[in-house]
Amino acid sequence: MKAYYKRHLLNFKTPSGTSRGVLTQKETWYLIIEHQGRKGVGECGILRGLSYDDRDGYEQKLEWVCQNISKGAHFLWDELKEWPSIQFGVESAFASLESVNPFILFPSKFTSGDDSISINGLVWMGSKEAMLNQITEKIKSGFSCIKLKIGAINFDHELQLLEYIRAKFDANEIEIRVDANGAFSYNDALDKLNKLAGFQLHSIEQPIAKNQHDSMSVLCKSTSLPIALDEELIGVTDLQGKGHILDRIKPQYIILKPSLVGGFRGSQEWIDAATERNIGWWITSALESNIGLNAIAQWTYTLKNPMPQGLGTGSLYTNNIGSPLEVENGKLHYRSASSWDFTF
Repeated sequence: MKAYYKRHLLNFKTPSGTSRGVLTQKETWYLIIEHQGRKGVGECGILRGLSYDDRDGYEQKLEWVCQNISKGAHFLWDELKEWPSIQFGVESAFASLESVNPFILFPSKFTSGDDSISINGLVWMGSKEAMLNQITEKIKSGFSCIKLKIGAINFDHELQLLEYIRAKFDANEIEIRVDANGAFSYNDALDKLNKLAGFQLHSIEQPIAKNQHDSMSVLCKSTSLPIALDEELIGVTDLQGKGHILDRIKPQYIILKPSLVGGFRGSQEWIDAATERNIGWWITSALESNIGLNAIAQWTYTLKNPMPQGLGTGSLYTNNIGSPLEVENGKLHYRSASSWDFTF
């Protein structure tokens, strides 16, 4: 058994705004395993300034994985707890290697083209006009759930966008989620949450920055707007720590990005801990290319979570990997008659 990796720099079609800045490129690495004439591929990718493993030595750690690939997925996962995106790539690459088709990691009605996954339409931060155009486009495209990135433009303008949607569609027609990416200060967060709650939102992701557990706990108790933890989960690698955070904060939801929280196994640990505490959850991608998105989507389908998932990021890039993944009418489909454009 041998392994190697290759770097791929993904270019955004349109600069995409978050409260942490504007994204124009995304770094990723494809981990490829070869064994007895078969090949498998997994994606290891980081978000600068967010990923727990955004640090020096990333490619050296990938080299170490390649040198120790014969020790197997379980051994490597245990040794990579400080490198969650590589854990995800290792899991995916081994699942790909062991599959009849290296791109069908979890065979199901989704991969056969007989079923689809409901997803949210993502609206990036920008000017009020730009965000309004995105909202209109998503609704016309058939999305029944929209997620707005907020926290970067004037808050009153963001409220006006929500007012625009609700003037045309009530909560039974369009579900709205918002994601602040930790942009609110604790001092004014509760006031902002209460104003947002007036628009019958589904939830808000990470209203204040991570590692303010007591403050986040107060917000979860004090507002009628359900709060979902996202960045708060990053860097928590042991089961005890996961339970401790959920018990301390008591959020209404958690959001799981496999490449940020230790792959499928790390995500499943969070799901099990949340389920024990009656906390809801859903899965999202972390802006992976179609290689990583494919693995996440196929795994997500097996979980049978009926909520819209955050898996609509495949069309963001000018140089993504061609794949059978396609978004239509607010759902992610695997067009089994289509082919992959990936060279091992």
